[in-house]
Amino acid sequence: MPQKDRAATHAFWLAGRRATGETSFDVTSPWDGRVVGTVSVPTEAQVEEAVATAYAVRDTFAATPAHVRAAALDHVSRRLAERTEDIARLISAENGKPVKWARGEVGRAVSVFRFAAEEARRFNGGEGQRLDTDAGGQGRLALTRRFPKGVVLGIAPFNFPLNLCAHKIAPAIAAGVPIVLKPAPATPLSGLLIGELLAGTELPAGAWSILPVPNDRMPALVRDERLPVISFTGSEQVGYAIMDSVPRKHCTLELGGNGAAVVLADWASDEDLDRAAQRIAAFSNYQGGQSCISVQRVIADTSVYDRLLPRIVAAVEAQVTGDPADDATDVGPLVSQDAAERVEAWVREAVEAGATLLTGGKRDGASYAPTVLTDVPAGATIAREEVFGPVLTVARADGEEAAFAAVNDSKYGLQAGVFTHDLQAAFRAHRALEVGGVVIGDVPSYRADQMPYGGAKQSGVGREGVRFAMDDYTYERVMVLTGLAL
Repeated sequence: MPQKDRAATHAFWLAGRRATGETSFDVTSPWDGRVVGTVSVPTEAQVEEAVATAYAVRDTFAATPAHVRAAALDHVSRRLAERTEDIARLISAENGKPVKWARGEVGRAVSVFRFAAEEARRFNGGEGQRLDTDAGGQGRLALTRRFPKGVVLGIAPFNFPLNLCAHKIAPAIAAGVPIVLKPAPATPLSGLLIGELLAGTELPAGAWSILPVPNDRMPALVRDERLPVISFTGSEQVGYAIMDSVPRKHCTLELGGNGAAVVLADWASDEDLDRAAQRIAAFSNYQGGQSCISVQRVIADTSVYDRLLPRIVAAVEAQVTGDPADDATDVGPLVSQDAAERVEAWVREAVEAGATLLTGGKRDGASYAPTVLTDVPAGATIAREEVFGPVLTVARADGEEAAFAAVNDSKYGLQAGVFTHDLQAAFRAHRALEVGGVVIGDVPSYRADQMPYGGAKQSGVGREGVRFAMDDYTYERVMVLTGLAL
């Protein structure tokens, strides 16, 4: 039996207050199986109370002064920064990501709440538009402001258990929109910690709840008409199933990716290729490859392919695997053994179909060795789907046009990276690539938390990024003023 680190059961947060239910579940470490914490599960009645309270407070919260909402967000940002090391250790324990990456996640969450506080202070000042550009509008001025669409149901994934909870809840608070947040069942502790910090603020009761509701109880919550906005980050299958089940709701879906890094012919010096190889190796394996924008595909111009490939293999083999609590570790386990077994099966399928395994390809429990494949058949699962593991495929392309076409030959379109020094090529990439973001001179794995983030095609709909999420949670309402001396 795994040894428990903590005897106490973690409460959840019901309408801003600590609460416990009648049942609980254990959260275990993917690395060694130990019990990291025990989490209380809300009852049906408690979930109903959270939704009803959020619905009842929606007008009050929308009218809350900006300084109150901003102060609450600033408070959470400061407290996260003060507790960085403890929180990073918590993320690493429940998620399995190396602690050095977990520290980076805490830093990003600090920024998300800070950005949200800044946006709260300037949000909804209104935009004036004079209407006397036509004779019928003489003396009239339109003032457009934004108002909440209604209570948000936020559903967060396991791979960034703190920061992606932050990306749901911080924009909602900034915009004065009540939110019911469901953290991932595998990693609820980081999300619940946000509730601990929010509980020290003066936000009205019902403005937020954080409920570790089991997945099998979510369909009823998704269909609840009092929750007209759903913000979901997770798998393509679940995201589109949610959208299909509630066609009249507003859904923001941040789904999968098949991130490509293109290396063009001008990125040709030894220094260039070394840097590309190092960045590709690091960001095909960071978070165990469990990032929607991790590098899954490398598409290299034929002129640089033979010099780049051995550099990539060497850089991947230099990634340090092991205990995520060790500062030296680059690559920890996947979130579960089932996840690692799926990756193992996809790699085996590709190799049996003719792919060449250059390094890796071995599983140990929930851990999977950083892996590089070439000659992957186009029909292989690992070529078509999001692997969400530390696996990289490398292919060659004859010229820029062929490379961009290869990037677009995917049902996904989240982000792409293009290694080039050519400004004209950068703009051609921006025009040609069917993705939500193009990163020039680097891998696709860069995300600034204040920028719009989301995909094209089956990578989702809508955008995250604090201000852009606030737009998704609200709608424009126009007031026309009449009889003015403009």
